[in-house]
Amino acid sequence: MPTFPRVASLKTFDEFQSRLRELGLQLPADEDVTTGTASPLSRAAKVGELTIGNRFCILPMEGWDGTTDGKPTDLTRRRWRHFGISGAKLMWGGEAVAVRHDGRANPNQLCLTENNLSEIGELRDLLIQSHADRFGNTDDLVVGLQLTHSGRFARPNQKTKAEPRAAQRNPALDPRLDINDDSGVISDDELKTLIDDFVVAARRSAKLGFQFVDIKHCHGYLGHELLSGVDRPGEFGGSFENRTRFLREIVAGIRAEAPELELGVRLSIFDFLPYRKSDSGVGEPDPAGDPRLVFGSNSRGDAVVLDEPIQFLSLMQSLGMKLICTTAGSPYYTPHLQRPAFFPPSDGYDPPEDPLIGVDRQIEATAELKKRFPEMFVVGSGYTYLQDWLPNVAQAVVQDGLADSIGLGRMVLSYPDLPADVLEGNQLARKKVCRTFSDCTTAPRKGIISGCYPLDPFYKNLPERKELLELKKQG
Repeated sequence: MPTFPRVASLKTFDEFQSRLRELGLQLPADEDVTTGTASPLSRAAKVGELTIGNRFCILPMEGWDGTTDGKPTDLTRRRWRHFGISGAKLMWGGEAVAVRHDGRANPNQLCLTENNLSEIGELRDLLIQSHADRFGNTDDLVVGLQLTHSGRFARPNQKTKAEPRAAQRNPALDPRLDINDDSGVISDDELKTLIDDFVVAARRSAKLGFQFVDIKHCHGYLGHELLSGVDRPGEFGGSFENRTRFLREIVAGIRAEAPELELGVRLSIFDFLPYRKSDSGVGEPDPAGDPRLVFGSNSRGDAVVLDEPIQFLSLMQSLGMKLICTTAGSPYYTPHLQRPAFFPPSDGYDPPEDPLIGVDRQIEATAELKKRFPEMFVVGSGYTYLQDWLPNVAQAVVQDGLADSIGLGRMVLSYPDLPADVLEGNQLARKKVCRTFSDCTTAPRKGIISGCYPLDPFYKNLPERKELLELKKQG
């Protein structure tokens, strides 16, 4: 296990600051968190015609708990109800919803087919109603939907069977998914059909009342992998113009079919070479990795270089897109970048650095993009590992203009009303604060529904918890 101290052991603000100094980090943090209307986190913001009532955002999270035909279940509805009572005023996409069957990351992912429209629309209605019941006003609540195709990581029919539609061959990742030839690579003709599918899904989203859609470009899924498709021949690979054609054509189609929608992108703004577990259990770069195939990195694939991400945001701005949600890496091959944590998922590796370094890296890279694109509304990610110190950092980030909104993911699985407690000045419920045990990731990797098994009493009492514990023992 790692030798660095867990952030939960830093009981005072001085201890937290001392650890940051030891690591040489300039992570912003306020000792006192302001509440009520004076709080930077309570300020409203305008994005086009939309009013976002505060600076907390709920990030899109899947529960691997839909039906096999892509409809929500009671577990899905419970999660969206919790989003509504969170107190956050921006819902970034609810969860990743596939635009067609072969793009599902698992056989229980939601899918925006014509047959599923009413049920997915009811999720939005449930979220809004639960927010109204708790807070009254929903005029400043903004709800979007994340549209996705999982590309290389598609498993639409069986949890144990990958059916990849990769953007290009990759020597480090192909063996992990049994890609042995070009049959696992999506063709240009398939991409052109898929563009149409995204446009249809966006039109359906608008019909259901969603106020924006996120055209997903993160975490190793198809949109993200296309951005590094330097070896891909044809219209969608090679040059930066070709590698962004997918986004441009989807946006053009949505503008024609659903002009009322605001458009956003959740973007992995940097990545490193794929990692693997070393003999010691600590993550290390895969020697088969090719740094040319890494978006937002240097020529070695081991440090952040934002040249192309800056080009991408410039393109977004030229297309009239106002919403960007930053993230990093992939949960499949660089989880320590994407979701800094002390405890890895079962198929992961021990972190090769103090997770505070990973948090700082995302905040710093996001701040650089916000500085260059002040007109865009920028949502940051990667905050959960801060745990009890999350409000202190979140307030400083917003106050200093390093991001416009603080995105929360798995933290709201264990502590759904954390934003409300922060804004209302309530003392944090420490027993609900996510400690990054990573069971919410291990469970679906083992073929089980996702949820916070250690801290959420509901999931604690499910039979799946016992099954998960047994599977973890087996390794």
